Amino acid sequence: MFIHTGCAMVSLVLCMSITSAEGACPPPCSCSGGLVECSRRGLTTSSMPASFPTGTTELRLHDNHLTALPSGVLDPLRNLQKISLHSNPWSCDCSILYLRGWLLKQRNDALIRNVSCSSPRALQGALVANLVEEEVLSSCQYWFCDLALASQISLIIFIIIQALLLASVIYFLRRFERLSKEARRTAEESIAGGNEYVTLKDRGT
Repeated sequence: MFIHTGCAMVSLVLCMSITSAEGACPPPCSCSGGLVECSRRGLTTSSMPASFPTGTTELRLHDNHLTALPSGVLDPLRNLQKISLHSNPWSCDCSILYLRGWLLKQRNDALIRNVSCSSPRALQGALVANLVEEEVLSSCQYWFCDLALASQISLIIFIIIQALLLASVIYFLRRFERLSKEARRTAEESIAGGNEYVTLKDRGT
């Protein structure tokens, strides 16, 4: 009885060690062995799991609402043999560059043919792996311009606020200095007036 219990505990510890090493199954996906099933889960790029078990051999992400994959999310999956990415509305802008680069490394024609652009309209239907980097970057120019403009506006506002704060500090310092001088002058006048009163009193005596 003790031997069986000990074996069970050892098996449990080994199982927990393997699970810990490979990582837990990310919700809302389900996992079975090396298969990670994430299809038809309503996943978006923002709600997609940040990582998958490192022992994953097959990953199913088809029939979701993915427009891009987070940069680097597939890189740790060294044992990955199969992945399904079709039936997702891939947006072929700057955010697609990671997926494009990853697909080019796979040399899997069947996989490449199943991943195509849904937007923008000019690239609709184009295979992600066949995109020319320049045409993808051209669709991002407006985004970069908007970001640069927003950064410049934020910088200008920051400088204005800093200038107002500095002006306020200078104003209050000068006011404090003026009040200090007036207080000092008033004190000196009070002292002088008191000494004059004492002198007149002595003369009267």
